Amino acid sequence: MKELIIIGAGPSGLCCAIEAARHGLDYLVIEKGVLVNSIYHFPTNMTFFSTSDRLEIGQVPFIAHGDKPTRREALEYYRRIAEFWKLRIHLYERMEGLSPDDETHSSYTVHTDKSSYRTRNVVIATGFYDKPNLMGVPGEELPKVKHYYDEAHPYIGQKVLVVGAANSACDVALETWYKGAEVTMAIRGESIYPKVKYWIRPNIENRIKEGSIKAFFRTTVEEIKPRSVVLRTPEGLVEIENDWVLAMTGYQPDYDFLQKLGIAIRDDEERTPVFDPATYETNLPGVYLAGVVQAGLNTSKLFIENTRHHGEVIVNSILQGRRVEPLAARREE
Repeated sequence: MKELIIIGAGPSGLCCAIEAARHGLDYLVIEKGVLVNSIYHFPTNMTFFSTSDRLEIGQVPFIAHGDKPTRREALEYYRRIAEFWKLRIHLYERMEGLSPDDETHSSYTVHTDKSSYRTRNVVIATGFYDKPNLMGVPGEELPKVKHYYDEAHPYIGQKVLVVGAANSACDVALETWYKGAEVTMAIRGESIYPKVKYWIRPNIENRIKEGSIKAFFRTTVEEIKPRSVVLRTPEGLVEIENDWVLAMTGYQPDYDFLQKLGIAIRDDEERTPVFDPATYETNLPGVYLAGVVQAGLNTSKLFIENTRHHGEVIVNSILQGRRVEPLAARREE
């Protein structure tokens, strides 16, 4: 019987594991991919918006070469976190289900693709980066359509359509254009998203203004074909030649997964999961939410820097709720 199983080895999951370790709880982290899987899948040359001190966890300093750390520096930092705290993590193991052991939900069995584990408490720290917001148009399944961006090299000399107008879309449009792609943007609104990073927005606006990057505003993608894309613009349908579609349309929590576990979802615009804001406990006793998954569709509300305390809140709730064996009793065993 574990006292705590944490699903997800991202920054929030690691925070929960550190707090569990600090209080002597018998815990285990289960991660379906690599350590900090979402950060690993960020663009290769990405730089964080936050400074390194605002990303620090577990009393381990985050040393970066610049004011804002890079993806590579972040991966190294979280590797050091796992090593310093000797965190117990099972990588490449996917959670598949959760079943209560009795009617009172005093404990659960966590089912994975490799094993089953009994536990008194569960933390879901799965983030939202796994489920892209699909456009729902014909041709979206073509291999030329990417919802994740890695680096600019594959798109050199290619005709690229970037869908979106927020930070990721502007970053991708600029980086691929600088490396030699012919870039067009399809933007649903009338302008670039107002909250685009302050050092990026003037750059992308100037590239659009001078015509280096062509932008269609108040425009949506109508259809994607093997060698072209059909756009719905204010002037009607426009078909342009195209090699790649980079759909930077954002992401959302895996609602199917949450509901399969039995976690209730509010019927509001943000579709936030149901949880106690004081303890982060969901409608399932002993099952908690940590990190950005709490925000539902409002994915710009929570970040690494303003969720670092989630582990402390959850572990304190577990200890106060006495859903663990007394430490003295466990030592006697």
